[in-house]
This record gives sequence, C-alpha cells and structure tokens, in this order.
Amino acid sequence: MKSINQKIVIENSNVTLYIKREDLIHPYVSGNKFRKLKYNLLQVIQEKKKTILTFGGAFSNHILAVAAAGKVNGFRTIGIIRGEELADKVAENHTLQKAQELGMVFEFVSRETYRNKNSEEFIINLKEKFGDFYLLPEGGTNDLAIKGCEEVLTERDADFDYICCAVGTGGTIAGIINCSKPSQQVLGFPALKGDFLKEDICKFAKNNNWELITNYHFGGYGKVTEELIFFINEFYQQYEIPLDPIYTGKMVFGVLDLIEKKWFPDNSKILLLHTGGLQGILGMNHLLRQKKQTEITIHD
Repeated sequence: MKSINQKIVIENSNVTLYIKREDLIHPYVSGNKFRKLKYNLLQVIQEKKKTILTFGGAFSNHILAVAAAGKVNGFRTIGIIRGEELADKVAENHTLQKAQELGMVFEFVSRETYRNKNSEEFIINLKEKFGDFYLLPEGGTNDLAIKGCEEVLTERDADFDYICCAVGTGGTIAGIINCSKPSQQVLGFPALKGDFLKEDICKFAKNNNWELITNYHFGGYGKVTEELIFFINEFYQQYEIPLDPIYTGKMVFGVLDLIEKKWFPDNSKILLLHTGGLQGILGMNHLLRQKKQTEITIHD
C-alpha cells in the first residue's frame, strides 16, 4: 500500500500544487477509509468480535469500505442505512449493491430514526436484533480512525505550506491536523452544509493550525451542479486524475478557485489529499441520467 504525490501544473500561477493519490490504495477500501479502518479492524480482532455494525447513506464510501474489509477479513457486516425508500432500490444503487454483494446485511431506517442512531435505546434495540457487534460510527470516525489518519502525512510532505482535504464527519482532517507541522495550515472543505463540523473536529484535533472553507459544498451532501460535473470531467482530461463528486471533486474545485482568486500567498506550496470514493461515480451517474443531465466520464 503506497500513495504518491502527483504534481498539478497550474498555468499563470506561482503556487506549487500536488495531490496525494490516496485513491490508489484500494478500489473500495481506498484513501481515508483505509486509514480509518486500519486500527479499528485490529481492535475487532483483539476483541474477538464476529460482526461489525455501522451507519451510512446512499452514496456512503464508508459502507462499501466496511463491507469489503469484512469480506476480506471474515467478519459479518451490518449497515444501518439512512432512508427507508432505498430498501427496494438497492439494484439501482451501485454503492449499496456492491456492499450487498460483499455480504453486508442492510437495515433501512427513516431519516427521523437515523438522527437518533447514537442514542442508547437505539443501540440496545440493534443488539437485540443482531446480537453482539463491534460498533463503528457513521463515517468510521473514532479515536482509532484518527490514529490511522495521523499516518497520512510523512516527512516528504513537511515542505508544504497548506494541506487541503474534503470534510465529511471530520475524522480525516482531525488526523491531518494532528500530524501536520506547526508551520503548516490545514484547510478543510466541507462536503455538506452545517455549522456542527467545527465542534466535531475540535473533539479530536490537538492543534489550532486549521480552518474550514465552507463555500464549496454545491448545495449540500450528495448534491452536484452542472458546473461541478463539467469541472471534474475537464480536470481528468487535463491531468488524468479522476475525482469523485461527493468529496474530493468539491475540494479540488475550491482550491483551484481560490488559486485563481489569489487567495494563497505568492509561492505557496499546496498539497491536496485525494480521499478516494471513486466508486460513488456510478451511483451519481445513475441519478444524473434520470435527470437527463451531464454524466461524469468513467475511466478505466
């Protein structure tokens, strides 16, 4: 397992830009999902658990990553899925369909019920139904996940002034913050709307060298626009780097927009973190096709 830093040449700009290709780690357990699961899987083995239960939505990279990791390591996996309407649409959803093929059992719940997923009563009901299990929170963010994400940056990344990454549940950026140098600024680009992320990140982050750039969520989690899709397709055509539309695509769009607006100081060295999630493109394209909108170009 090894990711690389790939240079991105920006014309008419004096900033230096690289992208860390964590997406190359594994087709399903890629990027931050590999990092988050690494020590959690070791803990499952140590506790001699047979089942992993976790939570996610229709396009959850985390759900698929847990299913794939469970298949490889011989664990039973259970996914509590947000949205009862998805129960009879698994065949139309690449993420859920693949997770099911890998052996994950689904429990579809209403959005109202899902909001109470961390309550003691909800967890007790799940244990009564499914028996003993190792509980992974939504997005996989916990102390062990942070520990894994703290291994993303290495000494070869020490010269970068800015480290940029997409933000979902806040676990990945917290790990990046903790392993960054004091001289570095960590920028998080939330893929969803809401002011709660900062508080969530503060639960795990040990340093203060970070901020959130909240202007590039494109309407919220799982939402895309023609502008974003066009950008993702153009970016691949120019650099041969595929981007997912849920997380990394929004972050890269934001960084390049800020570069164009001269937001970064002259001669800044910027590192972008590609957190994977490319499997979600097929599901997104299914929705775009139904709406008769431009699709994301699929690449081998």
